[in-house]
Amino acid sequence: MTSEANTPVLRNCIRLPLAEDELLEVTAKAKDYAIMHGAAMRSKTAFSPDSLNFAPFVLVPSSFPRKEFEKAVALQPIINRLMHNVAHDEEFITTTLAETIKVDEFTANLFNIYRKVLAHGFTQKISLGMLRSDLMLESGCPELSPRAFRSKAGADEATGTAAAAAATIAVDGTEIGTAAGGTAEEKNKKEMAVAAEQRAKNDRKDCRELQLSQATKEQKMDAAAKSIQSAYCCWKQVEINTIASGFGHLGPASKTIQRFVLSELGHADKLKNMPQNNALAGLCDGMVKAWDIYARPNAVILFIIEDVSYNICDQRFHEFYIRETYPHIKVLRRTLSDVHREGKLGLNKELLLGQQEVAVIYFRAGYEPGHYHSQAEWDARYLMETSLAIKCPSIHYHLAGTKKVQQALAQPAVLERFINDPEEIKAVGKIFTGLYSLDDNEAGNASYEMALKTPEKFVLKPQREGGGNNVYGVDIPDALKRMSRVERSAWILMDLIHPPLTKGYMVRPGAEMPPQIVDMVSELGIFGVVIGDADHIVHNYQAGHMLRTKLSTANEGGVAAGLGALDSPYLIDSDDEEEQ
Repeated sequence: MTSEANTPVLRNCIRLPLAEDELLEVTAKAKDYAIMHGAAMRSKTAFSPDSLNFAPFVLVPSSFPRKEFEKAVALQPIINRLMHNVAHDEEFITTTLAETIKVDEFTANLFNIYRKVLAHGFTQKISLGMLRSDLMLESGCPELSPRAFRSKAGADEATGTAAAAAATIAVDGTEIGTAAGGTAEEKNKKEMAVAAEQRAKNDRKDCRELQLSQATKEQKMDAAAKSIQSAYCCWKQVEINTIASGFGHLGPASKTIQRFVLSELGHADKLKNMPQNNALAGLCDGMVKAWDIYARPNAVILFIIEDVSYNICDQRFHEFYIRETYPHIKVLRRTLSDVHREGKLGLNKELLLGQQEVAVIYFRAGYEPGHYHSQAEWDARYLMETSLAIKCPSIHYHLAGTKKVQQALAQPAVLERFINDPEEIKAVGKIFTGLYSLDDNEAGNASYEMALKTPEKFVLKPQREGGGNNVYGVDIPDALKRMSRVERSAWILMDLIHPPLTKGYMVRPGAEMPPQIVDMVSELGIFGVVIGDADHIVHNYQAGHMLRTKLSTANEGGVAAGLGALDSPYLIDSDDEEEQ
């Protein structure tokens, strides 16, 4: 990702740069604080099961418009319900993935399990969805850009005062300024002078607001004048994760680090603008709610993990939270290979690992081909899917999270299949950016030509999770030309989002000290929990958030993949509010 010279910059949480001695001291403290509060990972370059590095983090929180954050939080239960309905629509999933499974072996293997489970009927009809809706701010939203308003309204507050005073400006039909009526014959000169002086004072005071409101009217905005002070951006959805939606611990942990840093720097007054984040509790409580539904007091919760877990703290804190908060519930950690060796079905199709019955399966692995070393791991996945255990995700939830399904959802009128409320349809439809099929048909071929002609406008995405799989910009034509028409069906094309920049210090293990101020962009993830069957949703709620930030020049941003840094949002009401 590259940033253009005119990319807007969100104002900083605090005034930067810091003095070098202050920066060195607080950074050293923050590194230790991160490790001692579990914001850590195992090193991929010098791996040891006995040591940890602090996870890369941004020193102070990055700004995020409050209105957009609150909109994302409010929308999450609707997205939960949408994905739940999609996962239970056999015809939609089958039709949507029909071309993809012909050329994508991994998705085909998942779909084969889905087809076999459907043929025998779901042993467990309840599913647990622990989702994460990832989004980025889009700086190309003119209806929310004060910078655009300023360019139309003019910078000189004195200019246009008389015209503003004489005008009646209404937004959504509400008057926010009127000129006094009457003529010289109806009023004496003294009254006229007093009235004019008072109007001039009022006009000078409110001139900027009036000018911005007038620009708003010209752009056919529906925002009230008093709410014009807004951030640059609206937000667009990057993707919905339905499997291994991580950072339930590291999201809140990043806030803990940055609260400490702000307090150390004498900015404790800023902490009120960092939103509460109970992601760890929200997600773990979702697993416990599913365990309660299973209703067998001796059954355990099973975490499916990779052969080597680098992101160990995020996983373990989920386990430790459950053990500390609900000590009567036991948690096991097993790989897919372990399940193949140890797992079997009981008389009622309950999943047994040795003598332990499994109530809930939480997949932190299984989302990429490398997790399946042989047919044994695929057999283990099938065994679990046919069992009585409640899966997170079940196989149909996993397929609902593929890029191809999400691309299909962005097509006009498709949302009406899954959401009944017109206002909800409208709200969800607004968050989708352009998503295009590359199937071998008229629409797909048109998308192919569009990508070759203007590749800098797009991202090319496969049906994969975990980061590091996408193709960006000028690399897209070569990638597409290497594919056959049929192979293209395994990919989708997405409009490239142009987020605003933030400026700050990114702290990484082994990096030079003191850190330098860099240009960064952020991706917000909103967690959601949904539990139910095809006919009824039992639990549905928003469950916290996480923020990942990367260099503005980087394409990928996964922290676990070594490409991003932990961060948390600092909510602002106006991009041009003065720094304190």
